Amino acid sequence: MKLKYVAFLFFLVLILGACSNQSNTDEGTKSEEKPTTTGVVTTSTQVLTGNEISLVAKEADHQLTTDVKVDAWTFNGSVPGSQIRVKEGEQVKITLKNELPDPVSIHWHGLPVPNEMDGIPGVTQNAVQPGETFTYEFTASVKGTYMYHTHQDGVKQLDKGLYGSFIVEPEETTYDRDYTLMLDEWMSNPDEASMEEMGDMEGMDHSNMSGMSSEDNSEENEDRSDGGMEAMEHSMDSYDIFTINGKSGDLIEPLKVKEGEKVRIRLANIGFMSHKFHLHGHKFKVVAIDGQELNEPQEIEDELLTIAPGERYDIEFVADNPGEWFLECHGDMEGTDGMKTKIQYEGNTKSTDESNQSENLPEFTFTNYGVAKDGEFTLDQNFDLEYTMNLNTEMDNSEMVYTINGKTFPDTENIVVKEGDNVKVKLVNNSESDDHPMHLHGQFFQVLSKNGKPIEGSPIIKDTINLKPGEEYEIAFKADNPGNWLFHCHDLHHASAGMVTLVTYEGFKPTFTPDPEAGNKPE
Repeated sequence: MKLKYVAFLFFLVLILGACSNQSNTDEGTKSEEKPTTTGVVTTSTQVLTGNEISLVAKEADHQLTTDVKVDAWTFNGSVPGSQIRVKEGEQVKITLKNELPDPVSIHWHGLPVPNEMDGIPGVTQNAVQPGETFTYEFTASVKGTYMYHTHQDGVKQLDKGLYGSFIVEPEETTYDRDYTLMLDEWMSNPDEASMEEMGDMEGMDHSNMSGMSSEDNSEENEDRSDGGMEAMEHSMDSYDIFTINGKSGDLIEPLKVKEGEKVRIRLANIGFMSHKFHLHGHKFKVVAIDGQELNEPQEIEDELLTIAPGERYDIEFVADNPGEWFLECHGDMEGTDGMKTKIQYEGNTKSTDESNQSENLPEFTFTNYGVAKDGEFTLDQNFDLEYTMNLNTEMDNSEMVYTINGKTFPDTENIVVKEGDNVKVKLVNNSESDDHPMHLHGQFFQVLSKNGKPIEGSPIIKDTINLKPGEEYEIAFKADNPGNWLFHCHDLHHASAGMVTLVTYEGFKPTFTPDPEAGNKPE
């Protein structure tokens, strides 16, 4: 009997071990909930935690709608890629393996990382070739909502799905439920010829871009053709499917809540268009913008949050109105109707809400939101450097280009700083019809004014700011992270057609050697 009992226990251990291994194998293909300090994290992709993380860039079939499936490029086989979730102050080591046919890289959008970890081919590293790996190491030093995405041939590769979310959690959380929603646009007929036309920047040779001036690169400029402008021949109207976490319409998962819970929703726009979101049935607070917490935010209701490319907005609400409610995009473009999800109370069996995506509602503004307190910078202080960036849409040899002070990259003038400088930049959008969401790598900036009027509410700290036609912002930052940093429009169609410059630190020397054979395409 004892032998039979021992044999039975051994067999039971084997069975449990097999079940455990099967669970780990399936982890990346199902939704999962992982506890944080005090709450529950819910996401539609695999959640990666810990100090050492692996990301594999590879092809996969991806179902956008019930009718449309595409050949996607993914991180770890899903769109979005696996969510990376770490604690504030945690040191992370992330290894990228490239199983795609083209070179790739990873940029940690919004995260202040060392320059050599920023993931910009030709500026901070060489693009990772097919079959090769690259390891990124940095400290997740600032809590908040961030993104990671390829920065190689960005229009083409982002369009194919190479992105994910990166959440840096505080030591203690104050919410019960936490959702991350990544916003994007897709084409229902992404034929290969169209994709190549959008991303084809071979006419612009970026293989030697480590903080050079136009004079340093004069020979390359002489050889440059207008082929790089082909990206602008593609109409944005072709983006006819709008997605939340890679899905549209009925495939979007509802957000489950329990009555009485405090719910945080992180809205992150990885696409190329702005999207206006409305939360039905609840008052809410905008608690963070671009990952940075606001000071004493007030409750608002029935206002549209306009989220531009590259921006992130965190909202919180108390689930105090049982039923089934919509969180939806407003607008009249073809893909708008599919960009909505339901907020469902657990145990509720009735629908209490109707979608109204054409409803005219006021838009939220951060210029007077929250409670004022002293920020790091003021408009009337002395700055070590002041710089103006005039953004425009122009024609050059029958091609549409996007310029900074009348020039296109790499001929744009670098913003040259010294470590420790306090820098003020005035951004002016002179384009007649184009928004320009300008994204600064490597450091945050404080928004000081909009259209000449000082910010009156909470200090606003951002890394991406959207300028509508005719708008003007003044921003300020401390040059405290030496390197060569991109400052560019995050509508990557505009960036690939010229709207890029560099913030360069005097005396900084890159730690990598540009490889002319790497095919570096930083935008």
